[in-house]
Amino acid sequence: MTKSKLIKITVPVLIAIFAGIQFIPVEKTNPPVTGDIDAPPAVSSILKRACYDCHSNETKWPWYSKIAPVSLLIANDVNEGREYLNFSIWKDLSEEGHQSIKMAILEKISKGEMPLPQYKLAHPEAKLTDYDKKIIKQWIEPEKGVRP
Repeated sequence: MTKSKLIKITVPVLIAIFAGIQFIPVEKTNPPVTGDIDAPPAVSSILKRACYDCHSNETKWPWYSKIAPVSLLIANDVNEGREYLNFSIWKDLSEEGHQSIKMAILEKISKGEMPLPQYKLAHPEAKLTDYDKKIIKQWIEPEKGVRP
């Protein structure tokens, strides 16, 4: 088979597949907020900017979240993020739960693992600066610094 024939067959097949996957239903929900995190304004501002799209029930679903396969990836990231940590149900957790999650937050941001690289590509404003990390660390470990 010649290269030109292969292209003539492959391109329409790929277009058909792309069109077909648009019909795969993707659930994009924002359940009610039952108890938001009670953090100082500086911390809340950082969390809302960098974390809430995946770790709360206040996700802002961008236009491209309607186009497969990106829609599937975004919905998966949000569902996994909410499963791991959901600031919208923070008040439902115990104090021990709060401390455990705070330490996990500190570890993830210290290692640069959060926000996810693919999220920062689409949302450069979510990138945490050294100052942002310092504010969060002081909130999590107030005995080591001034509380924001």
